[in-house]
Amino acid sequence: MGIKKLENKKIAYVKFGDADNAPFINTLNKYAKVTQVNGKDITTLKQKLKAYNLIIIGHHKSNESPWKPYKFSKQELSWLKEIANERSSNLILSVFAKPYALLDVPSFQNIDGVVVAYQNSKLAQEKTAQLIFGAIPAKGVLPVTVNQSFPVNTNIQIKSLSRLGYSYPERVGFNSSQLAKVDELVQEGLDSLMYPGAQVLIARRGKVIYNKGFGKPTYKSKEKITTEHIYDLASITKILGTLPIIMKMEEEGQIALNNTFQELIPDYADTELKNVTVLKALSHYGRLPAWIAFYAATLDKNRKPSAAFYRNAPLDGFSIKVTDNLYLTDAYKDSIYNRIGRQGLKSNRYRYSDVAYYVMKKYIEEKNKSRLDVLVDDFLYQRIGALTTSYNPLEKFPKNRIVPSEEDKYYRYQTVQGYVHDMGAAMQGGVGGHAGLFSNANDVAKIMQMYLQNGTYGGTRFLDSRTVKKFNTCYFCDKNVRRGVGFDKPQLEGKGSTCGCVSRKSFGHSGFTGTYTWADPEEEIVYVFLSNRTYPSASNNLLVKSGLRTRIQQAIYDAIIN
Repeated sequence: MGIKKLENKKIAYVKFGDADNAPFINTLNKYAKVTQVNGKDITTLKQKLKAYNLIIIGHHKSNESPWKPYKFSKQELSWLKEIANERSSNLILSVFAKPYALLDVPSFQNIDGVVVAYQNSKLAQEKTAQLIFGAIPAKGVLPVTVNQSFPVNTNIQIKSLSRLGYSYPERVGFNSSQLAKVDELVQEGLDSLMYPGAQVLIARRGKVIYNKGFGKPTYKSKEKITTEHIYDLASITKILGTLPIIMKMEEEGQIALNNTFQELIPDYADTELKNVTVLKALSHYGRLPAWIAFYAATLDKNRKPSAAFYRNAPLDGFSIKVTDNLYLTDAYKDSIYNRIGRQGLKSNRYRYSDVAYYVMKKYIEEKNKSRLDVLVDDFLYQRIGALTTSYNPLEKFPKNRIVPSEEDKYYRYQTVQGYVHDMGAAMQGGVGGHAGLFSNANDVAKIMQMYLQNGTYGGTRFLDSRTVKKFNTCYFCDKNVRRGVGFDKPQLEGKGSTCGCVSRKSFGHSGFTGTYTWADPEEEIVYVFLSNRTYPSASNNLLVKSGLRTRIQQAIYDAIIN
């Protein structure tokens, strides 16, 4: 069985042998946080390993020729025995050498899993890491006897846990040379100054076949964007942060699509919002205002944060951290919801609105007696292995790993980096129902793949398939509203949310900072595009005007060969 439960796993990797191990440790880290642990002697090593409950040992020996040594050293055999005898953790041994290396291991009694990879090639290392985490099945049969424990023809057949694997375009029905058009288009965006940098990921049939970083964090940066950089997802938060919790609560009977705002929040009983339903609100057919510039009311006559509302350090009654040296009065939380309650409904037609997600967040947190960021991290991100996906990422990651989103000259008057770009979410301490989530493309893809697989991922069922179908339905298509419940859906005609080349079953969302993700169950495709088009200024709308994100989507579909 591959590693199923990721939450509460503390994983260490110990290197044996003298050959390269980078592909192995890099691929392991695509699934979970895996820390390489070294020790100059076994006592030091064992002491360090006490902090972990799963240990992976990789025995890496050179591939260069059949005559290269492949055996464990005496010291390694001794260390293996000592580590195995510490039963406070599980142990997996991966052998990147001839299976005969196992002849010298005196006992496998305390080793929980053995993977024989035969060689130390890049491919063998990557596939072994995928197998350990259940992204691919194990079907191999031992061709020789390597130990009385493992006679010839020993094998354990293990099914895939349906986690994303990593492969090559042709393996999943793409033409590589045609996919090169994606590189050209992303480069066109860079050359046209649509954004300083971007990440693009493409997966099909459960395999990531394209995951690249382009450009730089800012136009002046020396470093290049890697696949490890973290972006502000903006409104993609709606479907990756708030929606999973609403779907789970709907499943458990804690909220219904026909619930009205006055049922969710009794304070709204005497407001115009009282009869707006969850279904209409999340389908953007609830006649709610598009957004409210809450921050504007907290500026002084010089358009700077007013001393009536802010302090430059956390003080009693001023604990809401908006950004560095800017703390909002705790009383403002109520002002936001009172202000929403005073809104009149707009004309009876489609209007994309953030406001519904303020209401959803309030209801979710009051009903569960817990913060939205904590709820979704516990329910989804930790368990699915989406470890870069978080609100307030500066609490977990170094600042230089997070891409800046704007030089703010209207509210915060500083570089917005590691704090949410959206002003309303910033005024909620970085955790909005509509914005606030940060991630990289690889982790966004994991969550989209879970939806694509009708609520399951990594051998765990997060949501019932009926729930996913219920929310991924356009209820107001006859009213010319293309949206599902939370999910964006393909345009009904002409240009719009997609290339027009996707199936009706497909779904996704875009974000103000220049982000986009889309999943198509019919073609089994997940596409993620992350950028910071708002840097240095959010007024740069070249990306939006160019339709580049959906032109890339078209290039992906054009590259399908079967």
